[in-house]
Amino acid sequence: MIQLLRADSGNSDFIELVRQLDVELAQRDGDEHPFYAQFNKIDKIRHVVVAYDDGQPAGCGAIKEYAPGVMEIKRMFTRPQNRGRGIASKVLRELETWAGELAYKKCILETGKKQEEAIGLYRKSGYVLIPNYGQYEGVENSVCFEREF
Repeated sequence: MIQLLRADSGNSDFIELVRQLDVELAQRDGDEHPFYAQFNKIDKIRHVVVAYDDGQPAGCGAIKEYAPGVMEIKRMFTRPQNRGRGIASKVLRELETWAGELAYKKCILETGKKQEEAIGLYRKSGYVLIPNYGQYEGVENSVCFEREF
């Protein structure tokens, strides 16, 4: 059974899942990883969701304010052995619910063109492609999405 926990970036299971995410992204991104890694610090994230599968950490995600009324989805990850069970969708919905409870009207995010599974998740979850924003403007291997509530 999948259970979701709201926490902050001090949660030890979140920290470990993000460590695993960073290892995977370093392999996928190759030489571009240092560029992306600079935007993925977790020390001050106040809104984190950790998914547990039968009590074991299985996935995570986070939101942080990007602009007034806009939250940015960050650090989405599901452990390989837990993939294909809808965990990422559940985490994403919980993050969106939390953002709405905090009176935000929209979520935005960036993912890499090489992360086809992530792109599929966001599209099926109602996210639409937008021009690359902020630090991702002009970055060829980045794609950005948004979803308004």
